[in-house]
Amino acid sequence: MTSIPAKDSNFLNQNPHLGELTPAETGFDAKHPPQQDLIDTCVHCGFCLSTCPSYRVIGKEMDSPRGRIYMMDAINKGETELKPATSQHFDSCLGCLACVTTCPSGVEYDKLIAATRPQVERNVPRSLGDRLLRRLIFNLFPYPNRLRPLLYPLLAYQKSGLRRWVRSTGLLKQVFPRLAAMEAILPNITPDFFQGDFPDVIRAQGETRYRVGMILGCVQRLFFHPVNAATARVLTANGCEVVIPKTQGCCAALPAHQGQESQAQAIARQMIDSFEGSNVDYIVINAAGCGHTLKEYGHILQDDPEYRQKAQDFASRVRDVNEFLIDVGLTTPLHPLADGELAIAYQDACHLIHGQKISSQPRQLLRQIPQVSLRESVDAALCCGSAGVYNMLQPEVADELGQLKVENLSNTGADLIASANPGCSLQIQKHLQLQGRDIPLYHPIQLLDYAIRGQRLEMLSPQEPLPQKSLPQNQALVKQ
Repeated sequence: MTSIPAKDSNFLNQNPHLGELTPAETGFDAKHPPQQDLIDTCVHCGFCLSTCPSYRVIGKEMDSPRGRIYMMDAINKGETELKPATSQHFDSCLGCLACVTTCPSGVEYDKLIAATRPQVERNVPRSLGDRLLRRLIFNLFPYPNRLRPLLYPLLAYQKSGLRRWVRSTGLLKQVFPRLAAMEAILPNITPDFFQGDFPDVIRAQGETRYRVGMILGCVQRLFFHPVNAATARVLTANGCEVVIPKTQGCCAALPAHQGQESQAQAIARQMIDSFEGSNVDYIVINAAGCGHTLKEYGHILQDDPEYRQKAQDFASRVRDVNEFLIDVGLTTPLHPLADGELAIAYQDACHLIHGQKISSQPRQLLRQIPQVSLRESVDAALCCGSAGVYNMLQPEVADELGQLKVENLSNTGADLIASANPGCSLQIQKHLQLQGRDIPLYHPIQLLDYAIRGQRLEMLSPQEPLPQKSLPQNQALVKQ
């Protein structure tokens, strides 16, 4: 398909209101603005509209990929300003990258929106409330050591009955809807949340095939400790020596996806330094959004002469856990998870299917478990509305998407849902509860772990307290 610049296409004739954009006084600054050659690859065919979650919900052209690209073009050429009236349409983008998968012209929208978000953060003033909320999010969630002390008052909040009262009155949603959205995805605090310590090195069971680094994440580390424990067990059971540096922190996904450029760079440097000298063959991650960002370290640190090459080398070794296990193969037997057939609805996390192009691998792993069958939902590749912190910043759009996702997954008639991303899991669990649907949700790696250990699902729950020896008993703990 031949590329036709926006101004020469029929797009403007079909959307005359866009011609009313006022001449610009301020536009993108000189630091990595969206590239004009990438903008010009968009022919405004509209294939992206049906797969864009924000357009599906909001229904406005400017909240679609091609509408945003038109605005980028206009700002680049000085035909309109980068200001709150235009940046709100960039904010409405979930960054799910479904349009990248759909586009017949190969438009690299992921690069365009990634270049635009830091421009917005640097050049567009935000309201006081927006600034305070974003400051809270980005100074709390990427730092496990800051988040962990809050678990105690959160536990008291839940156990005291205060949470039940807050939710029943709806007062918080009326007064502070964004804080209500943050509160609504809070899972039940369990003893697992207060765990999290792993040995520096965990030996492989049997012959060592690979030495791999394992990233714990930030929200994943606290709210989904059983997933990390299961990941370590599955890797070691399949011949991997697992290295878990104590100095690792957040992967930088949360700030990177929202244009917090300096913070993302600082966090990325810390992660690279934490694995320096570890001599690992691969670096394994079990969270979709984290994996996508880790693979983008070369781009995040492209302007850092000291870390540019280190970042590229680090990113080249990153593997999603599903991707890694399919590549190297399972070496340990798998046992049934139930007495009869177990129907599983696998939920595609956007940054796996669209960002990393990983879709078949989790399904291949699940199918290796005896007596498992997979059910595919309608609109399986449509975002659930989590999108990092989007469900806190844009709760109305996120809620509509979350409701639709849960309805589609439930309509498969599956016995359980498998989700490979912590944000998606929190979002889906929220809407399962709101809709009164009693369907358990697991990470695929948890199901593999149970299948390896011969545990039946009727004996377990996704957030069960782990036994004291949560790692294989025959593994000695050694120093790195």
